[in-house]
Amino acid sequence: MTKRTLAAIVAVLALAPLASGQIAATVLDIDPGVRALGVGGAAVSLAEGAETLYYNPAGLARLSGISLTSSYASHLGLGNYGALGLAFKNWGIGVLNFGSGDIGGYDDEGNPTGTTLSYGSTAFLMAFGLSPSQLPFLPALPFDFSVGMRFKYLTGNIGETGGSGFAVDLSYWMAFPDMRFGPIALSDLSLGVAANELLGSISFGAESESLGMGLVVGASARVAGAVLVALDLDLARQGVRLGAEYQPIPALAVRAGILARPVGMTVTLGLGMSIEGIQIDYAFASHPFLGGSHRISLAIDFTGFDLAAIGRNLRNLIR
Repeated sequence: MTKRTLAAIVAVLALAPLASGQIAATVLDIDPGVRALGVGGAAVSLAEGAETLYYNPAGLARLSGISLTSSYASHLGLGNYGALGLAFKNWGIGVLNFGSGDIGGYDDEGNPTGTTLSYGSTAFLMAFGLSPSQLPFLPALPFDFSVGMRFKYLTGNIGETGGSGFAVDLSYWMAFPDMRFGPIALSDLSLGVAANELLGSISFGAESESLGMGLVVGASARVAGAVLVALDLDLARQGVRLGAEYQPIPALAVRAGILARPVGMTVTLGLGMSIEGIQIDYAFASHPFLGGSHRISLAIDFTGFDLAAIGRNLRNLIR
């Protein structure tokens, strides 16, 4: 059995419950966001907050300040998954990590061998986003768009064997004017394209394989000024992601989504609460074969961070 095959088997056992129906061979195959997971992972066109570092680096050109996001997930005691991202205007850095712990070994007849195997994978990200409107030597364009690039360095271990790899991604984001179809008004219209792993491979010992290119095209719009609807088409994996977000009050967001792929369908639900620049998000994702997974994140937008206002809001809640 090759090390690559062994890595895939371990990943199927340990990562599948966290991967929203995906079969993951590296940590890059797990959707890292929590708000995005709540809307079925349909986030390539949203390009908002620090999570745009994960889904569409072109959105970094739209940030107005510094934003920090962190998330954690654990499922069935099989492994721990965490993501940390720090985004600035036009650039950002992040790290993704998964560790399975020790997995017991079995022989061909299904008997325990008394041996264990662990699997771990870590990815370090650096991304950039730029809009032509930010370049003073270019003439003004009649439409708003930005482009992005992301570099990823990957490390991993299968038992005592370590490996590493790299990948390069490109992305595009574009905004459209508001539209109206009869009584239905559409605002915040946007289009996103992410071409992931255009270049890159991962090596364990003497074996090296391409990570496989991914291509996602997505669009989103706010319907009647109330419900944000997002749709992504994962062309490489033959997947469809559809989600919606509704804010009954400005500080609260309710989310739901589906992720449909040939291997099955995943249903996701999410909640988000925002208080003076601090955002707490929760998401649940079902799995076609295994139990569902829960994920929580904390994000801070330092542009709108106001300690005094946070204290006043907490006192009002206590009263």
